[in-house]
Amino acid sequence: MPQRLEGFRRPVRAGRALIAIPIAWIITVSVIDDLAPPNIHLGALLVAAPAITPLFGGPWTVGLVAALAVIAQTAIGLVRDPEQLLSSNDQAQIIALVLVGMSLVIFCVVRERRAKVLAQVRYVSEAAQRVVLPPLPKEIGPLRVASLYPAAEAEARIGGDLYAAARTISGTRLMIGDVRGKGLTAVNDAALLLGAFRVAAHRQASLGELVSYLDQSVCWDLMEPGETSRFGETFITAAILDIPDHGGRVQMISCGHPSPIVLRDGRPTTMDARRPAPPLGLGELSHPRYRVDSFPFEPKGLLLLYTDGVTEARDSTGTFYPLAERITGWSENDPDAFLDRLRRDLLHYVGGHLNDDAAMIVIQRPTTPRA
Repeated sequence: MPQRLEGFRRPVRAGRALIAIPIAWIITVSVIDDLAPPNIHLGALLVAAPAITPLFGGPWTVGLVAALAVIAQTAIGLVRDPEQLLSSNDQAQIIALVLVGMSLVIFCVVRERRAKVLAQVRYVSEAAQRVVLPPLPKEIGPLRVASLYPAAEAEARIGGDLYAAARTISGTRLMIGDVRGKGLTAVNDAALLLGAFRVAAHRQASLGELVSYLDQSVCWDLMEPGETSRFGETFITAAILDIPDHGGRVQMISCGHPSPIVLRDGRPTTMDARRPAPPLGLGELSHPRYRVDSFPFEPKGLLLLYTDGVTEARDSTGTFYPLAERITGWSENDPDAFLDRLRRDLLHYVGGHLNDDAAMIVIQRPTTPRA
């Protein structure tokens, strides 16, 4: 909460400082108009003061500046012709300033109400995402882990990418996935798969049996009343890995998901699945036989898991982000430091805004396993 309040205080301080700009403009126009020849009237320029104030101020600030502009226009009229109260031209300009000021105040009121609603939506969506998709622990068994989920939608920071981890007797099971589609439907499908993984990953079942159960869970959801129209159209790409605690090769079943990358001494190696399975949710159509691939993961190396929001991110020319090429030569051995650099590099490549959600996990196996 203190961080949220501090975030609100900074714009307020900036607005108070910037209010000097329209006030200085009002004073400048008034002085120049008073010194100008009688046939030159600059009072119409006063409307610029309240017009620029909504850029940094709220309704009260806009109303104050508009009132000062009206007072200045009235003073200009009285100074120019002291014998006549106000000319018809001065009266027209004053009425115009009043109307413009009232319109801007109304605009600021509506804008602030919508901003409050948007802030509440963001807060609720972030809270929901923390419940559905909490960050992975920094340490899972002997593994050091860093996870990140930069969502593409700024208005509602929640999407269909997912990841989860579970401990078993002999190691750690990890899943990363991407639901086809967006919005609440994608969130529902992601929550369903995460729940199924958390229930079944701890069981003493083979990796193939676990993936078969996850596929059936997605298919069963699509068979619910009202969901039959989505059957065959909704699916989830996923990679499910089993990382043993005490050395050994990592086992993996890839269900149509981008291949993991192992980085060691700055050299990335893409671990392509030789026997990939179809995405989860299509099992009832293809009846797959899940075959396990394996690859080495040595101590001090980094294992990078990601969704296609990373590799399909585009720069201004439409070129995809070349992940393996970009991370070649990176010397970061700490998962958090590596992931932070990857996030900054990705956002720089796309110009600061992702067009799709992107989930990333970086894992390190220490040289000496923890007891």
